[in-house]
Amino acid sequence: MKMKTILATSVASFCCATIAFAEPQAEVLHWWTSGGEARAVSVLQEEFSSRGGTWTDMPVAGGGGDAAMTALRARVLSGNAPTAVQLKGPAIQEWYEEGVLADISAVAEAEGWADILPTSIAGHMQCDGTWCAAPVNVHRVDWVWANKAILDEHGITMPTTWDEFNAAAETLQAAGVTPLAHGGQSWQDATIFETVVLGLGGPEFFRAALIDLDMDALQSDTMKAVFDQMRTMRGFVDSNFSGRDWNLATAMVMNGEAAFQIMGDWAKGEFLAAGKVPGEDFLCASTPGEGYLYNVDSFAMFTVSGEDNIAGQNLLAELIVGENFQEVFNLNKGSIPVRNDVALDAFDSCAVLSSEDMVATSDAGSLLPSYAHGMALRGAQAGAITDVVTAHFNSDMSSDDAVQMLADAVTNSM
Repeated sequence: MKMKTILATSVASFCCATIAFAEPQAEVLHWWTSGGEARAVSVLQEEFSSRGGTWTDMPVAGGGGDAAMTALRARVLSGNAPTAVQLKGPAIQEWYEEGVLADISAVAEAEGWADILPTSIAGHMQCDGTWCAAPVNVHRVDWVWANKAILDEHGITMPTTWDEFNAAAETLQAAGVTPLAHGGQSWQDATIFETVVLGLGGPEFFRAALIDLDMDALQSDTMKAVFDQMRTMRGFVDSNFSGRDWNLATAMVMNGEAAFQIMGDWAKGEFLAAGKVPGEDFLCASTPGEGYLYNVDSFAMFTVSGEDNIAGQNLLAELIVGENFQEVFNLNKGSIPVRNDVALDAFDSCAVLSSEDMVATSDAGSLLPSYAHGMALRGAQAGAITDVVTAHFNSDMSSDDAVQMLADAVTNSM
């Protein structure tokens, strides 16, 4: 039975009364620990403190969030859940089904979230019709970043097809330049993989393979071509990639140690934090192909007791979706605001391109949730796919064998 400790009849009174009279307290679990990410989350801490709140930070290193989820599981099992936790996509629903999420509908309704959030993104934040999480931003996953000086030196333009990417990488490699900065972690392998699936197969194929888990798509010749491309890209990575954190791969591009990185636009936060300027020091473009893969950061609110903790939870929810935080945070994080009423005048050219593409792909039906970043699939299915991708990337496995292993892994995970 779900533990609905915050009753609907009491939420409204708590929303206003506790914020007015209690001293807001919030313990926040997240994995924003790199330079650009830490700078971004400090914005929320400062705004929370300015409203009289006391913030207890619980950062857990690890870009993919796996370590944070292990820590969260231990806290919940001990009956001592944090106030707010960085969660997203189907993971929010999974925790709701455990009966441990709070209802923050009173805040959402008071702030008019239904009117300012894109419908598709709002759906991720709701649990059985109630609001249980607050969205922070929209990240685009299918980006390729490049060191402008390296490309200029070798007469290379940003690739628009995978054949062009391969040709550019071969030119760079022949000149002694590492073509692709990559970290040998499973979620980073999965990030590249899903951009190749989208680029080679198109939006409909991506949806069939990585959202609907259609067996015909998973075992298709197109999927074999995806693994062929992954094998090619493995040859463009330096020999020391194993275990490298994503932000260190970004630093390789910044420092001229590598030409390209395929990574979500949180990488841009690293460039900006280092004082780099888009179009001058680094270049951005969508990875080859059509469509847009999104990753929405959000905070799920866990059931807590005590007026101070509930006040902190409500204040956090209000600030996270607030217009000021949406602008300042996303300027630091490299993402774009989740609200549809925030002007982009202060944002850089990469962010403007991301926003324009998001609108265009939404209209075209090719705005898609990222599987690699927890937006499209539940943990078991996503993990099964990623295990195969990483096994293939780190071995001499054939594409035929990889496709068969992929189909078997997905079947066994259902």
